[in-house]
Order: sequence, then C-alpha cells, then structure tokens
Amino acid sequence: MSAPESSACAPGAGGVQPAEGYAGDVSPQQAWQWVQAGEAVLVDVRSDAEREWVGFVPGAAAAAWKQWPGMQPNPAFDEQVRAAAQGRPVLLLCRSGVRSIAAARRATELGLQAYNILQGFEGDPDAQGHRGVAAGWQALGLPWRQN
Repeated sequence: MSAPESSACAPGAGGVQPAEGYAGDVSPQQAWQWVQAGEAVLVDVRSDAEREWVGFVPGAAAAAWKQWPGMQPNPAFDEQVRAAAQGRPVLLLCRSGVRSIAAARRATELGLQAYNILQGFEGDPDAQGHRGVAAGWQALGLPWRQN
C-alpha cells in the first residue's frame, strides 16, 4: 500500500514523517486533508470519556486504545479499527499523539496502513498547563464539537 495521493509533500513539510513500526506521522492539517479527500479514515483512539467530555471530531470512528477508568486496554480495539478502515489507510488521533503511536503499531500488525497524527487532539500543555491552546487539532481550528 502506498500513502494517500496528497502525501507527495516531503517529510517535515506537511507530508509523512518516517516512523518505526507504522506508516508514519502526519500533521493534523495533513490528516484533515486526507479525510476530506476520502483518502483515509480518521480513528479517534481516546477513551469514550475523553471524547464525551473534552470533544470529538465529527465523522471520526471511535476505537479507544484504552478505556477510563483505569486506562485499561480496550479488548475490542482490533475489531473496531478493522471495521473503521474499510480498506483505506487509518489516521489515529489521541490526546497528544502518544497513545496513537501504540495504536498505529497495533493497527499495522493487523495489516492496516496506519498513521499517527502528531500533537493529537489537545496537544502538549502550554506554560500554564492548559491543553488545546498551543498545539493539536483543537488549537489549529480543525473541525471538532463538544457535547
């Protein structure tokens, strides 16, 4: 499998950055371009609680890597991520781009073309310890909603 068509940009310039154990890392903007073009599927691997309380990306598939409380592994992850893929590459989104690396490695083991979304939904905390303002899907103004 090759990267989606719009990945022609050089790594580090909005394209795919090489990674070990999965297809690569992409910026939130690149991920959104692929989703809009129908070239990949966005899979939110945050817990159900995070999506419910913090916010979610409309249209993203949900396949929690770990579940609250206790952040226990989701026994249904394999089935959920396979169902979401439907033969397309998957773009995995977590809070800050860390859990999604583990999820991308697992999805790759399952035979999927999997990418990690850098910075995640909320990004790293700013100087005051707040997420969602300095980096990540939210801070970049990409589509999201909150219940």
